Formats: sequence, structure tokens, C-alpha cells
Amino acid sequence: MREAASDKKSEKKAGMRGKFSGRIGYVLAVAGSAVGLGNIWRFPYLAAKYGGGMFLLVYLLLTVTFGYVLIVSETALGRMTKKGPVGAFHCFGKSLPFHFGGWINAVVPMIIVPYYCVIGGWVLKFLIEYLLGNANMLAGDGYFPEFIASSGSVELWFLLFSFFVFAVILAGVEQGVERVTKVMMPVLVVLAVFVAVYVMTRPGALDGVKYFLIPNFKDFSWMTVVAAMGQMFYSLSIAMGVLYTYGSYISKDVDIEKSTSQVEIFDTGIAMVGGLMIIPAVFAFSGGDMATLKAGPSLTFITLPKIFANMGGGTIIAIAFFLMFLFAALTSAISIMEASVATLQDELHLSRFKSSLIMVIVTFVLGSASALGYGVWDGIRILGMQFLDFFDFLTNSIMMPIGALATCFLILRVVGFKKIEEEVEISSAFHRKKLYYFFLKYLAPICIAIILLSSIANVLGWISL
Repeated sequence: MREAASDKKSEKKAGMRGKFSGRIGYVLAVAGSAVGLGNIWRFPYLAAKYGGGMFLLVYLLLTVTFGYVLIVSETALGRMTKKGPVGAFHCFGKSLPFHFGGWINAVVPMIIVPYYCVIGGWVLKFLIEYLLGNANMLAGDGYFPEFIASSGSVELWFLLFSFFVFAVILAGVEQGVERVTKVMMPVLVVLAVFVAVYVMTRPGALDGVKYFLIPNFKDFSWMTVVAAMGQMFYSLSIAMGVLYTYGSYISKDVDIEKSTSQVEIFDTGIAMVGGLMIIPAVFAFSGGDMATLKAGPSLTFITLPKIFANMGGGTIIAIAFFLMFLFAALTSAISIMEASVATLQDELHLSRFKSSLIMVIVTFVLGSASALGYGVWDGIRILGMQFLDFFDFLTNSIMMPIGALATCFLILRVVGFKKIEEEVEISSAFHRKKLYYFFLKYLAPICIAIILLSSIANVLGWISL
């Protein structure tokens, strides 16, 4: 009875700081966080660059093992403590390691969301131009580099995208975050499937489908694993504080394991559809030219507009693609921003409005650096990288692995498997319990540490991956 009363008390407290209406709202919100620029923009160009089907195979294996373990861990700790990442770590200790472990998970989204909003602004700009009938202009040689170098224009689109994100955040968890994702996610899926099916029926696209879906072990390298691991963190919102925060918003009757599986399926499905939209299109356009295929981040904003311009009905497909892309960017940005605002609410004991105002300032400052980094501030480099590239490297290659390591050690050394098991089994059968134990205890910390060191060594030029 005492435990039940305690649960009700913590549920009531959680309700004051926001909560989801149920499992569907939670799953769609987490999926909205997971399905974003990582799936539609980042995943296809990494898959194209690092071996197509080989990259996909490695990514799938990592998602159902490491991804599963880390999603369950963060969600369970969030629901157990009814806290975001900082508060969750503090519940188990007040010393420096616990402060560091919580804050490394909490700061990641605060750095990511500003440059995420910059890229979201690029997407919004392209969508508006396609709606205005300017497809040929977007496909012109040098248009995208000229656009991101035009500091004033980029800053404007960045601010417009950010405004919508903050408007949703101020509306709250159930009325803002959950309501928007419930509308956008189904539309996103329909648009993504529509574009993918159309692209795959173009002449020459089948070779791209084969390259993306069939693994060729000759294409395997250690960098395939490094890139896939980094993408897994980015795509599944691991070590961003999002899963801790959203876990704290759910009730004890939400099936954590089932919800995790649904997020895995949703995220991987959209990532694969993203690959089937972009890689076959590039094959159809270039005849499988590897230089075009490995163009990297520019694949979406330079190569695709050229493809759409030379495709029958290309403008309609382009509008569908960039509308879907915009929805994906918005749902992710909203989720990442929510984690940041919740942390400020919890740790600084501020209202939602004041916490959002702080994030407005952080987003404006760091986002402006990213927006202007290809323009008036192009001459300023950090480790040879422009601001946006540096923030991406800092969060994905360094801070996220460190945050994931902190979560692993928190469970292994302090919380213990027993408490995690009890939390998950309140509402879940925990079918993958043995896999969870094995990977968390023996593989996750070692592999994450190797990936972290490899990424740092590669950027510093100590090794070439």
C-alpha cells in the first residue's frame, strides 16, 4: 500500500512537469525524435558513402542490440526516477561523477538543437522555393553553396524554423509535443513511402536498390562500424537526454520493451525508406557514379534538386519530399528542445516559459554561429571545421558516446540490473532480458569506448579510417 501511495505521489508530481496521455503518444513522440534529419538526411549519405548494404547490415545489428539496450536503460531510469538525465543521475549519488554523467547527457540536446534548426531552415527554404515553382533555380550549379553563404538569408530561415519549434514547446507536452507528432508522423510516413515508390520505378534505379539492400563484404571497413554507431546514437536519440525525459513522462503501465521495439521498427523503417528515396535516385541520375554517390551532406541539397529537375513530375515529387523532410526535422527538433527545456525546469526550478526563454537565447547564439559559419564567419574554424560541422562532431562523436558510457556505468556500478529488471517488468515481459544483460555487461562499454577513441583519433589525423 505504501509503495502504491508513493507511486501515485510521484505520478502526481510528474504530471505537474508534463506527461503523455498514453503509450501511443509516447511512442509517436519518441519516434518523432528518432525519425528526423538523421533518417532522411544523414542516414542515406552515410549509407551511400560507407558501403550501402554493408552499412545497412551493421546499422541494423547495432540497433537491435546496442540500440535496444540503451533505449531501455535510459527510459527505465527516467520512469524510475521521474527525472530528466541530471536528476536521474543525482538520485543515485551527489558526487562529481554523477553530476558529470547527468549533465553530459543533458547538454548534448542543447548543442544539437541550434544547428538542427539551421538545417531545418534550409529544408523550409527549399520547400517554399519548390512551391513557388523555382525548381530550375534550386537545381542550378552553385545554388546551394551560394545560399548557405548568404548569411542574412540563412539566418532568416533558421529563425522561422526555430519560431515554430518554440511555439509547440510552449504549448506543453500533451497539447504541444504529443498533438503535433500525432498529426505529423502519419503524414510523414505516407509521403516517404510515396516518394520512395516513385523513385524506385525510375529507369536505372534498381541498381541503387541493390547497392543499398544487398551487403557486399568488400565494402566493409572499421569506419563502417564507426559511422553506423554514430548514426545509431543520432537517429535513436540515445545519450541526448530525450529518452530520460520522455521516460519520466510515462506512467507505470506503459510497456517499455514493447514501446522500444516499436520505436526501433519505426526508426529503422523510415531510415530504410530514406535510403530508398535517395540512393536509387542518385543511381538513376548518375548511372551509379561513386563520386556522386559519396557526395556526403550535399547529396540532399545539391544532387537531389538536379535529379528532381530532370524527372517527370519532379516538382510534385520534390514538394512531397521536402514537406516530408520538414515534418521529420520539426518532430525531431521539438523532441530535442523538449529535453533541454525539461532539464532547465527540473534543475533550475524555473517555469516552462522561463526555461524556454533560456533555450531561445542558447539556440539563437549557437544557431547563428552555425548559420553564419558558411558565410561571414567562414574564415573561423575549430579543428579545421566550420561551426556546424564542429558541433555535429562534438555531439555525435564525443559527447554522445561519453553520455552512453556514463549510463552504462551508472547501471553496472550503482543501480544494478535488479532495479532495472524490476522497473521494466512492472509493465513488460522483458523477453530480451538475457541480451540486455550480456550486451550491457560485456560489450557496450568496451565497444563504445573504442568507437569514441577511433573518432577522436581520426579527426586529429592520428589514424585514417
